[in-house]
Formats: sequence, C-alpha cells, structure tokens
Amino acid sequence: MDILLAMAPPPGDGAGSSMISTLIMFAAIFAIFYFMIIRPQQKKAKEREKLLSNLKKGDKVVTSSGLHATIAGLDEKTCLLDAGNNIKLKFERSAIANVTASKEEATL
Repeated sequence: MDILLAMAPPPGDGAGSSMISTLIMFAAIFAIFYFMIIRPQQKKAKEREKLLSNLKKGDKVVTSSGLHATIAGLDEKTCLLDAGNNIKLKFERSAIANVTASKEEATL
C-alpha cells in the first residue's frame, strides 16, 4: 500500500499544469497532422478538380490505365477519347490522370 502512495502524484497544483501540458501536446500533434497530411491532400484535390474541369476538346491526355489519347468530345461526367486510327473510347473524366498537351500547345 505504501508503494502505491509513493507513486501517486502529489495533490494540488501539479494536476492542473499536467492537464495543460497534455492539451498543448495534443494541439501540437493535431497541428503537425494538419500541415503535413490534411492540407497537402486538400490542395492536391483542388488541383485535380481544376485539371478535370479545364479539359477541352483536342487536349492530349493520359488515362490512369496508361492510354495516350486526344479528347474528341466531352460530357458532364465522361469524355470521348480518340486513340488513333479512328478508334474512339468513352472514359469517365476521373480516369484522366494527366494532360500532356493542351489544344493551344498542340497548334504551336
């Protein structure tokens, strides 16, 4: 019984300062997670949304499966891709991974 009493923190102001330091530590951990994980993911999602909304007919794109094609037509959620030799495939806009050349760059 004497061992348990010796290990217990002393009563009084020690518990209040311990609580504050614990809260500060949790706030610091949350701030680190926010700036290192959450914020970059939000920024990347905004850039991807901007890429998909700025697609135009004639842009050269690469799909997530690796298909290199030119956009032949656009719908609200899908796009028609021309893979060459008059082969046209319909893909979801979300399948577009990268725009390699826009229509303006292709004409220059």
